[in-house]
Amino acid sequence: MSGKTVTRADLCEVVYQKVGFSRTESAALVELVLKEITDCLERGETVKLSSFGSFVVRKKGQRIGRNPKTGKEVPIAPRRVMVFKPSAILKQQINAGPDGAGDGQAAPASPAPR
Repeated sequence: MSGKTVTRADLCEVVYQKVGFSRTESAALVELVLKEITDCLERGETVKLSSFGSFVVRKKGQRIGRNPKTGKEVPIAPRRVMVFKPSAILKQQINAGPDGAGDGQAAPASPAPR
């Protein structure tokens, strides 16, 4: 199941076609939205887009990892990671499929490994 990758240029083209802005204005709008999301995430803020999902920045502490090739223990520095949590509405749309097939019900989640 490999789909097409959507690029910034693709998003700009969709805004151009559907909103009616010029190509330049459409590109500027897409860049502005992406820049604002990026700036918020850099500040550690959560970006919540209704009916789409949330981008959350999490802090991970230092831990000991292992080089799989040598087996040697190495420290992994503390860092921040970004996680995307899709909304229930987005999950339903994805599970319904591109042609609306399916019952729109999400498959039951399997229990987390312990």
